Amino acid sequence: MTIRVIIVDDQAMVRAGFAALLSAQADIDVVGEAPDGREGIRVSRTVHPDVVLMDVRMPELDGLSAARELLDPPPGVTHRPKVLMLTTFDIDDYVYEALRAGASGFLLKDAPPADLIAAVRVVASGEALLAPSVTRRLISDFVRQRPTPRKDPALRLNGLTPRETEVLELIARGLSNQEIAAHLVLAEQTVKTHIGRVLGKLDLRDRAQAVVFAYEAGLVRPGEQG
Repeated sequence: MTIRVIIVDDQAMVRAGFAALLSAQADIDVVGEAPDGREGIRVSRTVHPDVVLMDVRMPELDGLSAARELLDPPPGVTHRPKVLMLTTFDIDDYVYEALRAGASGFLLKDAPPADLIAAVRVVASGEALLAPSVTRRLISDFVRQRPTPRKDPALRLNGLTPRETEVLELIARGLSNQEIAAHLVLAEQTVKTHIGRVLGKLDLRDRAQAVVFAYEAGLVRPGEQG
């Protein structure tokens, strides 16, 4: 199945470069682009992409605000794409807030071309882009500024079974499904089932939100090693 992508960035050269790279892949089709967040929302709701590559800093409407509108659409709008944030900074306030809003992850603009292609495929498949160590560092850094766990998330952990809590902790430590399965001596399909239940019980969109939730609930502390 072809992955439909739009590119939202205020730099025309960046849009053109990303479009050329992605369009060269047999399984990716660039179906639109926009120079700012407001136009990005309009294009997204017109062409219904699977993935939106969204720059963080833009005129008219920044990437965070645009991501929020796409991921929490008004009544009557049913399309909700995956959003992958693009940034030139590896530590950026907007990125943390974008993850909380439901973005599926972020990628540095100077990442190797292969990483961009892989990121689009990962996000389109329903996974969150959390493997790079910079992502875990970013989340840890921002949660470190909030040292006291929020009460609501901690209370919501009570609804999880011990096994589901274990799985959530390992997600927050950056382990893949395969790694979680090996760690807990479970079938990978069983791990996927547990993850689905965790997301459902906690009303989370994906792994990115699960990581943020685990930190805010105090299940994982910044700086802890897996």
